[in-house]
Amino acid sequence: MTHAAHAARTDEGAPRTGLDAVAGWLRVAEERLDAMGRPAWIAAMVAAFVLAWPVGLALLFYMIWSGRMGRKNCRNRSWSRRAACAEGTGNAAFDAYREATLRRLEEEQAAFEEFLARLRRAKDQAEFDQFMAERRAAAASTPAAPAPDPRA
Repeated sequence: MTHAAHAARTDEGAPRTGLDAVAGWLRVAEERLDAMGRPAWIAAMVAAFVLAWPVGLALLFYMIWSGRMGRKNCRNRSWSRRAACAEGTGNAAFDAYREATLRRLEEEQAAFEEFLARLRRAKDQAEFDQFMAERRAAAASTPAAPAPDPRA
């Protein structure tokens, strides 16, 4: 079975609808561009602008929306630095060292994020306690209002 015929079928073997086939083709194109990195995305966007500016504009918006133009979400993409080196260097000792270092850094990052969350909770608790103390102090300093006269 050719690659195109295989891509046009679902897992069950039934032919895909037209939209499913297009979505599959777009998914494959996205994976290939991710594997090549940001320069490939930029080249695809420029080519799309040259061929049909609305498609280029849509691709630009997609790249911004998905985070491919920024550095914030770089660690979540398949073409991040770690994924680019995932094949290994051929030196088993270095590859083991690199994996251990990356694992240690990820653990430190998780521990730091937990620390920040605890810090935020402690700050929120302190602010809440201060609010409640001020509220109790204000209630204690306010004289009790006389009860309304029932005969009136």
